[in-house]
Amino acid sequence: MRHRSTSLVGRDSELRTLERALAAARAGRGGAVFLVGESGIGKSRLAAAATELAYTAGMGLMRGRASSIGPSAPFRPLTEAILSLLRAEPVEPADLGPYGPILGRLVPDWGTPGQDRDGESLVVLAEAVLRLTGRVGRDRGCLVNLDDLNEADPETLAVVEYLVDNVELQPTLLVGAIRDEDCAARALADAAARRGCCELIHLDRLPRADLRRMAGACLDADPAGIPDAAVDLLWAGSSGNPFLAEELVTAMVDDGVLVADGTSWRLTGDAGAVLTTGLARPLARRVAQLGPRSRELLSVAAAFGPRFPLAVVQRVTGLSDRDLLSLLQDDLAGQLVAPDEQTADWYAFHHRLSREAVLAQLDRHEHERLAGALADAVEVVHPGLPGEWCEVVAALRVDAGDRGAAGLRYTEVGRRALALGAATSAVALLDRALEYLPPDDVAARAEALELLLHALAEAGLVERALASVGELARVGGVTARRRATLHTRLAWAATVAGRSDDGHEQVRLARALLGPDASAEDLAPVDVVAAHLALDVAGQDQLAAAERMARQAAEVAERVPLPVVACQALQLLGGLTRHRDPDEATAFLERARALAVQHELPIWEIHALIRLGNDDALRHGDLARLERAREVATRVGAVTAQYQAEASIALHSVLHGDFTRAASLAGRVLVSTTRLRLLETTQYVLLVRAVLAGHRGNRKEMDAALAEFERWQGDLTLHAPRVHGLAAAFCALLEEDRPRALSELERAVSSEDNGSSVYFLSGRHGMHVLLTVLYGQSGWAELEAVTVNPASALRWDRQFTLFAQAVLLGRESRVDAASASVAEALDVGEPYATSRHLGLRLVGEAALADGWGDPVSWLRTAEDHFHRTGVPAVAGACRALLRRAGAKVTQRRSGTDEIPAVLRSAGVTAREFEVLGLLVGRLGNREIADRLHLSPRTVERHVGSLMTKTGLPNRIALGEFAADFVDGAA
Repeated sequence: MRHRSTSLVGRDSELRTLERALAAARAGRGGAVFLVGESGIGKSRLAAAATELAYTAGMGLMRGRASSIGPSAPFRPLTEAILSLLRAEPVEPADLGPYGPILGRLVPDWGTPGQDRDGESLVVLAEAVLRLTGRVGRDRGCLVNLDDLNEADPETLAVVEYLVDNVELQPTLLVGAIRDEDCAARALADAAARRGCCELIHLDRLPRADLRRMAGACLDADPAGIPDAAVDLLWAGSSGNPFLAEELVTAMVDDGVLVADGTSWRLTGDAGAVLTTGLARPLARRVAQLGPRSRELLSVAAAFGPRFPLAVVQRVTGLSDRDLLSLLQDDLAGQLVAPDEQTADWYAFHHRLSREAVLAQLDRHEHERLAGALADAVEVVHPGLPGEWCEVVAALRVDAGDRGAAGLRYTEVGRRALALGAATSAVALLDRALEYLPPDDVAARAEALELLLHALAEAGLVERALASVGELARVGGVTARRRATLHTRLAWAATVAGRSDDGHEQVRLARALLGPDASAEDLAPVDVVAAHLALDVAGQDQLAAAERMARQAAEVAERVPLPVVACQALQLLGGLTRHRDPDEATAFLERARALAVQHELPIWEIHALIRLGNDDALRHGDLARLERAREVATRVGAVTAQYQAEASIALHSVLHGDFTRAASLAGRVLVSTTRLRLLETTQYVLLVRAVLAGHRGNRKEMDAALAEFERWQGDLTLHAPRVHGLAAAFCALLEEDRPRALSELERAVSSEDNGSSVYFLSGRHGMHVLLTVLYGQSGWAELEAVTVNPASALRWDRQFTLFAQAVLLGRESRVDAASASVAEALDVGEPYATSRHLGLRLVGEAALADGWGDPVSWLRTAEDHFHRTGVPAVAGACRALLRRAGAKVTQRRSGTDEIPAVLRSAGVTAREFEVLGLLVGRLGNREIADRLHLSPRTVERHVGSLMTKTGLPNRIALGEFAADFVDGAA
């Protein structure tokens, strides 16, 4: 029998480290520990001890192991870990919100029918795993134990790396075991340790004293009763490796070298022979002692791998169930193999050396014969080779010397990995397929190479894909049409990667391959990509070209049909036409959604819903459809779409004046998208935060958000209409800096004219019209030119054109019509609290000057709103205008919350604080007086008072001082 230690010997310090990490996880402070060491050093046993501690403490348990059967299967350790959890306790995908369906890539039952995996990021999957561990470990902690990570696939390691970097705030401990060898897992652990994100435990060999204790544990004896000579023998034969030491104890007992003598043990026989042959002799002797049937059985098992399924081995050997189990459970066989602890109906060799001892008695021909028989058996037992069985057969065909068949299987495995989203694994598998496929099998090599190029594009290895695409022409066997399709795919990959020049080149190659007589069906996918690429080139001609190609692609794709191409084209058209004709844009989006529903494309339906939700918000101020799009995205696990919907809701919440909700949504989405590295959505949310700051009149925060946007590779030029028209111009108006607001709007309109942006709400059809009318730069002709454009019907813009109309009517003394226009503007602007009251402030001043309407009532309403929302410059301007009108003004001076405590303690008044804020821009007394509707002498008096109260010597020092205290200062 095999003598094994029933206790963990010599690992007290390491076990204490794991105990502390487990306790921290239970307290909500997660972490990662990697166990590193040579084969047989005790990594799995230490990890098992940690699992036992976690189980005793009532923690959630997730255990998985990388496959060592041939090349690793994508996500195997993670799938096994999740399934081990689900076998022990119920967890529903709904418990994880949108991240539940994402785990359908690992747990098939959790997927959503028709769910499109192509757009799902590995990072999003990793976040889903992180959320699952957090859910499982809530209030009790969770242990994720992953063994043999040195065998793990790249996708699994990518998820593990993400967990290591983000587990700190989760109630989760990740324990990974890695063999001490040059592998990707070891590099990951070393890098994480250098970042301070994990703890490495290097398991050393046991010293002599611990070998004595281990021998005592193996023999169930007092360590003091183990002879020194036996310990010397163990030390010489194992060098402190626990597995080797246990095998040597067994060999010495079986050979009669170490025998029991009462309560102690003594050494007899030829100890030198045991020492000389080391471990090889006892293992080889065990194999030699096997009977013919047992030897045949274990030979088949060893040819399969370190672990082996009973059904397949039984198929090859022809043994009955009773005979098979009887042979495996024989004492001699039991010293080499045992039931696999984590997979039913599988057995495993105790150690790789045990398997090697069995394989050593096979010659090459016999090994190849058994491998071929096993491959045939797997194909019979598992028809169609589902899951990892196709890869198992591929590896067995290699061992059998059938390279061509192996290459075909690896091609199929690569195809499946690509469909699963494991693009990096697909690249490795397809590289191997090309290695084995014979040069004269042109068709098979062409298919594998085509799949490889797709995998390279999906894996983000765009440069290698572009460099390799020419190999298709050299291989041959691929039609020009298929090569054009491949170039189109590479063009899209290059576009997404921001490599526009490469994208244009791939489009050119695709068109050249299709030729001048190409069918419209073949050109449609190329046109959609080309249309997207056109948006990266400045100039109105590019917008026209993009729209023309998108229209053509949509028409063809709907007729063929090519539903995905049609959805791409129609949704692009919705964006391209929005600024010109909202009705047409809406029609495009409705068609895109209908197609997605018809062809069961849930992701495209969600994207159409989001765009239609934005459409409702722009046209009617209604967020209901955006909210519904978010709910659908959450339900099906479309995480990126969910964040896009929430970012859009945040933007429209800013326009509605619901700043608290906008800030909460933007902050929450930003935390997730930055962690997930969702660049496009992160940039969008940062722009939303800039708009939010602008609508609060907080220039400092607005500039900070725009700077962060640039740090995330955002292009301010491309988004100039939004930056200048919706954020900066509005901020200037809340600072009572009307010239600056008009200047910002001019920049927004100019950038819209000169660039390729199709962004709406730049102010062209709304705020810009109102300001130019107030300044006398525009009249009826300019107003009519704007309002005849269908784009001016957007509700946000419409409120401003109605206010502008009221001003023009008032100047012509058409009092009733002017007042009616104000009433209509207020009705249209009802959803938009801040802009509605800002319109009242601007129109109230014009009405007061021209003698029409009810400016006192309008200004009182505006003053109350801006006082309550903390915009002192506008509130102060309203009060000054009310005084000019001879109206009684409510005193707002006492207890103004916006004055910082340090200034209040110095006696700075509310009016002085307003003046202080305007000193940041180094404005003169006259400019400050104009903004606050005071006399220059009064401003001079306030400046002098500020210098006295702050102890500062001059205006420049006051301005520098104010920059640290005054939000929204000019």
